Amino acid sequence: MNSSTTIKAILVDIEGTTSSINFVHEVLFPYARSKLSSFIKNNITKAEVKKIISEAFEIEGLEASDQDIRIEKSIKLFEKWIIEDKKIKPLKDLQGMIWESGYRNKDFFGHVYEDAYQTLLEWHGSGLKIFIYSSGSINAQKLLFGHSSYGDLNYLFSGNFDTQIGSKKEFESYRKITEAIKLKASEIMFLSDNSDELKAAKESGMNVIKLARPEDKIESDIKYLSVKNFLEINF
Repeated sequence: MNSSTTIKAILVDIEGTTSSINFVHEVLFPYARSKLSSFIKNNITKAEVKKIISEAFEIEGLEASDQDIRIEKSIKLFEKWIIEDKKIKPLKDLQGMIWESGYRNKDFFGHVYEDAYQTLLEWHGSGLKIFIYSSGSINAQKLLFGHSSYGDLNYLFSGNFDTQIGSKKEFESYRKITEAIKLKASEIMFLSDNSDELKAAKESGMNVIKLARPEDKIESDIKYLSVKNFLEINF
C-alpha cells in the first residue's frame, strides 16, 4: 500500500477472517442439514418456502403437484445440494431461514473472533466505513452478526455484499463494489483469508491484507501482507 494512501473504508470477508471457518462447517451447515426435513414439512404452506422450492425445482427440471411427493423430492434435492456444497440461491435462502430459527431459539450464537470484534469496534468509532463481502447471503451475514456472542453488531457495518454482485474471485465484482460505495478503489482495504479473492481485489485497485489465522491452518502468501489476527493490522 502506498504510504500516502488514506483508507476510508474496510471491506471484510467473514469465513476465516472475522469468524472461524469451523463455525460455518461444524455448526451452521450441520444444523441446517439436521433441521432440513422437519423445517420443510412444517413450513411447506408458507409462501416464501413454496417460492424457494419452486426455484429449486425449476433449476433441476423437477415437477410434483402432490404435496407429499413435492416434500419428498425437495428434501432429497436440498440434501443433495448440501452434500455437493452447491453455492446456489434456493439452498442459501432455505439455509438462511433455518439458521434464523436457530439463532432465534438460541441454539447457537454467531462466532466472531475477539480480535475482530475489538478492531471493528475501534474502526467504526474512528469513522471508518466497514462493509461485508461474503459468499453467504446478505441475510445470513446479518443473522450471524446480529446474534453474535457480543450481541447485535450489525450497526458496525455500512453495507453488505454477497455473490449477487458477482464472484469473489472476479475483478469485476470489486469494481462494482467500489462504484456502489462511491469511493476510489485505492481508498478501500479488503481483508480475506483467500488468495484468489485478494488477487481479484488487488487487480481492481484495492489495498489488500491476508488473514492467515493459525487455528484455521491458513497458509501465508508472500504476494500479500499477511497477519495472524486483526490486532496486527496497521495502516
